[in-house]
Amino acid sequence: MMQPSDIELAIIDVNTLTRMGLQSLLEEILPGVTVRSFDSFDALMADTPYYFVHYFVSANIFFEHAQFFREQGHKTILLVQNQEQAQLAGLPSIDVTQTETHLVRQILRLREMGRSQGGHSIPSMPVMGNADSRSFRVEPNPQMQPELSLREIEVLQLLIKGLTNREIAEKLHISLTTVITHRKNIQEKTGIKSLSGLTVYAVFNGHIGIDEI
Repeated sequence: MMQPSDIELAIIDVNTLTRMGLQSLLEEILPGVTVRSFDSFDALMADTPYYFVHYFVSANIFFEHAQFFREQGHKTILLVQNQEQAQLAGLPSIDVTQTETHLVRQILRLREMGRSQGGHSIPSMPVMGNADSRSFRVEPNPQMQPELSLREIEVLQLLIKGLTNREIAEKLHISLTTVITHRKNIQEKTGIKSLSGLTVYAVFNGHIGIDEI
């Protein structure tokens, strides 16, 4: 049985900020999984090019070395800046120009797509249930989940949808100070401080659907 520590993902992109940002996001969403970063196709080939479970590759590098990445099939995920690039490649893609929350949604959608099609899906979170050789399925364990109040869940949902503290206060008819207190309680109970991490937590605990993000 493959453990999260056995899984390695590769990011291949000449843009340093894109690589660093995506690597940080993937490492937060997929704790325990190793994310490797390469600034060129040659750097990937000089390493262990056929070892990775998934390849997150920029459109430019993909089109220059399409044969290699097409041979990897469902393991290749295109990093695009517009949908035209994604349509030309005809592969699963992530629009790197989107906000942090939308990037998380795209990654979660790719995971669900892989599972529904029986392919090698992106692992999601630490294994708490059954796992096959390449994809991991989270089985929620009530004893491991912090108990959020109904109001805290409401605040969490609105936060993930992109509302500011002031907008949340107006929406729920509570004070700004109360919203800040709820946010602090959510972070303390879950142990998660980033928006991306809270988004994944909320989705996998049924507090919000992927389509609502």
